[in-house]
Amino acid sequence: MSNRKLIRPETDEQRYSGRGSRRKQVPPEQTNAEEFYYLKQMAAKTPMVIQLTNDEELRGWIEWYDKSVIKLNRDKGPNLLIPKHNIRYMFKEEELRRFRKR
Repeated sequence: MSNRKLIRPETDEQRYSGRGSRRKQVPPEQTNAEEFYYLKQMAAKTPMVIQLTNDEELRGWIEWYDKSVIKLNRDKGPNLLIPKHNIRYMFKEEELRRFRKR
């Protein structure tokens, strides 16, 4: 008889323990960054500027939000429910003032 090397199949424990090639992990689907941002702006009642996809600009503060809508309170004019898919971008109104000072 010759010397033969015994080959054992890898167990799941060995496969994921860090030995050999390791698969890249899939990033989480939700990072909660959006939720954190909205909650912070809502708590401070930060004046916001919202640029819509049709180039209309709205100003006010965010009262609440959900998965697809933001409620914007305004001093001048009625409060609005804005679908998120109609928002091009949004930023704090103070950033607009800083930009204009330059």
